[in-house]
Amino acid sequence: MDSPLAVIGLPIALGVIMFGLGLDLTPRDFARIGRRPKAVGVALACQLLLLPAVCFGLVLLFRLPPVLAVGMMLLAASPGGTTANLYSHLFRGDVALNISLTAINSVIAVLTLPVIVNLSIAWFQPGDLQVGLQLKKTIEVFMIVLAPVCLGMIVRGVRPGFARAMDRPVRIASIIILTLVIAGAAVSNRDVLKTSFLSLAGITVVFCGLSLAIGFVVPRLLQIGREQAIASAFEVGLHNATLAIVIAQSVLQVPDMSLPGAVYGVLMFPLAAIFGLLITRRRTSAATA
Repeated sequence: MDSPLAVIGLPIALGVIMFGLGLDLTPRDFARIGRRPKAVGVALACQLLLLPAVCFGLVLLFRLPPVLAVGMMLLAASPGGTTANLYSHLFRGDVALNISLTAINSVIAVLTLPVIVNLSIAWFQPGDLQVGLQLKKTIEVFMIVLAPVCLGMIVRGVRPGFARAMDRPVRIASIIILTLVIAGAAVSNRDVLKTSFLSLAGITVVFCGLSLAIGFVVPRLLQIGREQAIASAFEVGLHNATLAIVIAQSVLQVPDMSLPGAVYGVLMFPLAAIFGLLITRRRTSAATA
């Protein structure tokens, strides 16, 4: 796909979002991981091991076409984003843990995402896309994910006042950009989306619901505190749909592969809100019982 949107616009859009994420991060966020190794380890295990397996099972269950199947696996391999921090704050999770998880997830994803995508392409073999993310494209992923995050962290370190002042504008810009990216992906692939929306809506709803549930239930079963479990739920359950769309359209240049990310990006907001209300209501009911 050689349109200006895919070649220039989408990477810039993701860069703004990841730069905003970097403005929220400091080296202390990485150091904090050592003080909560169990909560971090369990959340990462859910994110990196359980979710790809769950997504693979759902893809087979829903019998998605190969390109859409790889798109779903790409979505499952994408880390959480700033949206998780917002929902964790709204529903009284451990936001500091969210920030730490987002930081380490963004680094790990540079390694794990190409592996999962390449394995998915090898399994589903969508058309002539046999090679997937080669070294050059993996470096592209590194640049569009980590470079703006590092730049944001540098800006925060050098100009903390500027970083604080830019926090709200960049967050608002990120939400607007995310909306435009999802809308653009949907419009540019509207013919395929019309025929695939029902199957994609079904699998994305189930996948999002299971991701949120796994991220909450597994930590609680392992005796991790409720606030940390809420943080884990939103970090594990809310994937960076923009990253999945950018990699599909700009790096792999397979526009249809971005459709799962576009549909998921729309549906995850109400689903996360419903999930948050459910766990909040359950806690309120238990407290009054």
